[in-house]
Amino acid sequence: MDLAILAATFGAIFVVELPDKTFIAALVLSTRYPPLAVWLGVGVAFGVQTLVAVTIGALATLLPGLVVRSVAAAIFLIGAVVLLRTAPGADAAEKDQEEEYAAQATEARSFLKACVASFLVLFAAEWGDLSQLLTISFVTRFDDHVNVFFGAWGALLVVSGLAVLAGRVLLRHLRLSLLHYIGAAVCLLLAGVTLVELATA
Repeated sequence: MDLAILAATFGAIFVVELPDKTFIAALVLSTRYPPLAVWLGVGVAFGVQTLVAVTIGALATLLPGLVVRSVAAAIFLIGAVVLLRTAPGADAAEKDQEEEYAAQATEARSFLKACVASFLVLFAAEWGDLSQLLTISFVTRFDDHVNVFFGAWGALLVVSGLAVLAGRVLLRHLRLSLLHYIGAAVCLLLAGVTLVELATA
């Protein structure tokens, strides 16, 4: 295990996902179903999606290095722009997202059915998400599938776990708009590092 790659991936995905709809979805689902069932269902969905992202990233490493780094830099820049554009309305959008996910979790379910329902909600909602794009970029950047997978998946598990256990408390003390700006800064930093590598290659 390469702890540096693991930590870099974990940190970036954690910061980007904390203000994302992932957090809101897990929070709302945990008010309707058993929290452990929600976390397990959501965790499996994230595991599958992370595996797909890592596989795409692994295939992308077969391309020329210049192309790979250029695409990685572009993804980081796009991530920063998306986060900056959505930051001003993030706090208001959070209410709409809560209502959307609450509408999908209305009936009482057994533990297993709650797991499956949570899996389906997150599995359907998160394709093409910024965390997946960043995971692909990290695989192309480090060419390390295992550490990127566990770093990204671990970050998603921690974010969803925080949402399930203490989501309301965190939302009272943290503004989602601020988290968007922090995530944008991380993406810009990663883009800058990648561009410097391109220029000096």
